[in-house]
Amino acid sequence: MSDQSVTETGGPLYPIREVSRLTGVNSVTLRAWERRYGLIQPRRTPKGHRLYGRTDIERVERIVQWLNRGVPVSQVSDLLDKELPEDTAASEASPEAKHAEGPASLEQSGEWSEIANDMRALIERFDEQGLDQYYTTLLGRYPITTVLNNVLRPVVDQLENADSEHSASRLFLESFLRTRLSLRLYYTNLEISTPRLLLAPYPERGDNLSLLMLASALSAGGFHITLIDHHVDADAFLSLLQRCRTDIAVFAGAAHDGTASKDVADADAGIERIMKNTHVPVCVYGSMASTDSKNLKAHGVQPLEIDLTRSVRLIRHLID
Repeated sequence: MSDQSVTETGGPLYPIREVSRLTGVNSVTLRAWERRYGLIQPRRTPKGHRLYGRTDIERVERIVQWLNRGVPVSQVSDLLDKELPEDTAASEASPEAKHAEGPASLEQSGEWSEIANDMRALIERFDEQGLDQYYTTLLGRYPITTVLNNVLRPVVDQLENADSEHSASRLFLESFLRTRLSLRLYYTNLEISTPRLLLAPYPERGDNLSLLMLASALSAGGFHITLIDHHVDADAFLSLLQRCRTDIAVFAGAAHDGTASKDVADADAGIERIMKNTHVPVCVYGSMASTDSKNLKAHGVQPLEIDLTRSVRLIRHLID
């Protein structure tokens, strides 16, 4: 079956893998939204394969918008039914407004807060099996970017703001995400050849956990990801940019701790060297992107927002 079939009236129909690529919602979640919540009702081929029309894809996009506002998936159906036509039209007319409210914070949504607290408890107990089951259940209900924005990002912030004893919990979460992401990236990269992104930690200020979360969101957003999760110098990175035929380079970095460091100065000099010798856009994600925004822009580096949905959209805009 081709990636795009045609209806009797001439409108296109798409298989589930194509809808997943277009919307960033994985196939497992799309099936759960259909079976468990009745949120979408795709057509079926004589052999039972799901086919989605343009209205189905638009409905999936509106579901994601409500989820990113902090609405539980179990309540989305009623909200979709109450949407006014002019509300839908206004949303479609202004892509930037789709996620204007951003993901719900812990204070905005009690349910997200409970989920984040449950996940943090599993992390602090180093309960890998329990965390895996909980994580898998969440990804069956929500797009991965929604989980990252509304659950994992707040949990990471909590761990960073807590006492130093929680650093072990942060490393445990980093290890957990790395093992889950590796297979996801491998299989997604088999299906997606372009656009190509090269991701790496910012030298001496790298934030591997933010890097893993960004890679997950970008992979779900339809990008081919080459992930380097250890330090590389400027010359090696420039070589990677060329050999990987990269469209955009992205670093993940932590905010400066305020102490003078020759290593940090050398790292910043390395970024300057990269900017002088490459023609592809270079972006920075993580706390560094907000604290060093002015300095990054002065060197031609594009800081990304902490909201992964907006960061993915900005990177897409830079490519388009």
